[in-house]
Amino acid sequence: MKRIVYSAITMLLLGTAAQAQLIITNGEHVMEISGSASTYYNQRILKEGEYDHSKDRFKLRDAQINIEGRIKNIWEYKLQADFADISANTAGGEIDPENPGLMDANVTYKGLGFLDIKAGYGKVPYSLSSMVPFTFSPYWQRAELTRGSFFSRRDAGVTLHSALWRQRINLYAGIYSGLGEMALIGDNDPSGNPEFIGRAEFSYPARYRYRLIDDRHTPVPMFMIGLNGRYMNKRLPDGEVFPDNTQSEYGMKVVDGKKYVYGFDASFMYQGFSAQFEMHQIKGQPVKASDPLYQGLSPAQTRGYFLAGGYIAEVNYHIAAINTIVSARYEELDLSDLVKGNSQRFSPAIAYQVKGFDAMVKFQYFNILKEETIDPLKWKEQYRLGIQFNFN
Repeated sequence: MKRIVYSAITMLLLGTAAQAQLIITNGEHVMEISGSASTYYNQRILKEGEYDHSKDRFKLRDAQINIEGRIKNIWEYKLQADFADISANTAGGEIDPENPGLMDANVTYKGLGFLDIKAGYGKVPYSLSSMVPFTFSPYWQRAELTRGSFFSRRDAGVTLHSALWRQRINLYAGIYSGLGEMALIGDNDPSGNPEFIGRAEFSYPARYRYRLIDDRHTPVPMFMIGLNGRYMNKRLPDGEVFPDNTQSEYGMKVVDGKKYVYGFDASFMYQGFSAQFEMHQIKGQPVKASDPLYQGLSPAQTRGYFLAGGYIAEVNYHIAAINTIVSARYEELDLSDLVKGNSQRFSPAIAYQVKGFDAMVKFQYFNILKEETIDPLKWKEQYRLGIQFNFN
């Protein structure tokens, strides 16, 4: 615990924010260049009998540059890269689905008026907590369900977006490679099939920003509900396999067969208080009865499918008088309905805003209340303390 305190003092002494956004324009073409950097210290409380303390470390989480532009209000483009993760990947590390090296590389055509068409690589329209930028959260890590191990957060493809009733209603539909962040390798899997994703959201009494914290202390209660769905059929030809790392750590990000994901999210804000709830269900239908996702059970026992998923509940309060955000998050996760039990986690967080979201000291505590037998962990508690800067 002393190391955490020493780390906080060191980072606070170094913490000074600066506005560094660069805007270049010739009248019709406007380009904005910004960036962010964040670093933290992590410490784990291991279970009895575990001695690997390699996760007790300082880590550079983000070193990002973001280039956004628009031309005549008809074209928009975005290029965002994280050099911290690019360096890790170059050194042989795995791609972090929550924060990959290349985060955005896309172009949007807005000339139709009623419909925007975005092509390239970037976030897919699924799950509110996934779509909210990391820098607007008091947490250092998203909930396990939505951080990218069960379904992709980014992919290459085409997204259609239509906003109605002064942006109170937003409709999204898209077609993507289905490989998520691994689409960056270039080729599709041997099935050659894409993934389809859709989202519909409704907010009232006005349009809802993709934010979790009510730092503006909204004087009128606001809420938003969203419905999400995605489908892929990645049945592999005989003898073929998926590219390395595409199925992720739980083995179900891409399935040799059909996969359905559906869920909903709700968010509420009023006078500095905000709350969010999300629930997602995964249904997989692997082709082979011997697929590991069937947990060694017979077809008569599995009936040809498995279910996974869970929910997330989060409450937040922005204390304007002391520039502080306090938050608490509870998450429950079931890796498979074919195996008894589920996991439960509790994570409170606190963030002190040195200069709004552009300079924050953030602390997050992880507590594993319950774990699944098919996914035993080596630790039971974790502390993470660090500082975040946005150069906007």
